[in-house]
Amino acid sequence: MVKAIRIYIEGDPELRQGFRTFLQPLYDLAQNKKIKIEPPKLCGSRNAAYKAFKVALKTYPDAFIVLLVDSEGPVDKKQTPWQYLNSRDGWDSLGTDDQHCHLMVQTMEAWFLADINALRQYYGQKLQESAVPKNPNIEEIDKVRLESSLEAATRHTSKGQYHKTRHASKLLELLKVDKVRKASRYCDRFFITLTQVMGETI
Repeated sequence: MVKAIRIYIEGDPELRQGFRTFLQPLYDLAQNKKIKIEPPKLCGSRNAAYKAFKVALKTYPDAFIVLLVDSEGPVDKKQTPWQYLNSRDGWDSLGTDDQHCHLMVQTMEAWFLADINALRQYYGQKLQESAVPKNPNIEEIDKVRLESSLEAATRHTSKGQYHKTRHASKLLELLKVDKVRKASRYCDRFFITLTQVMGETI
């Protein structure tokens, strides 16, 4: 069982509180297990997240270091996360196994489509739900379609058109974790992996 966990995520620092709330079940487990888990580090670009992950491996050798980035496209189920990132970005695993490497497929915004109630709660009655893709496998939704559909669905709401920096953190706070995990196998994998490294069986 690990003694400390550090999570490095692609995304604007403004999203820190949203991710912290969404990952609350892991923080609760860490507290029960007396494992130190730092607030998530939102690093900006995916390249910046990878660089921060690389530095953390050297700086915190006794901690379990985790990388979480958008895949930016579909992921072949035959590929492991590190194999995918190596083929797409040329990233090396730096001696870590795939427990340390996690993907948001195809981008973080896919998670929002797993919980339409969160979108309703945040954007209100003028949310154009018909613009939201109905594919229950949210990881199959093309990145471009995902972004355009969110913009179309929210354009006439009081909050205005979806904007990552202004809206995403609050949406992450509203998401039901179980719904997202059921719709996204890579999100589920993230929670399963960290639960297991903290010594809890699934």
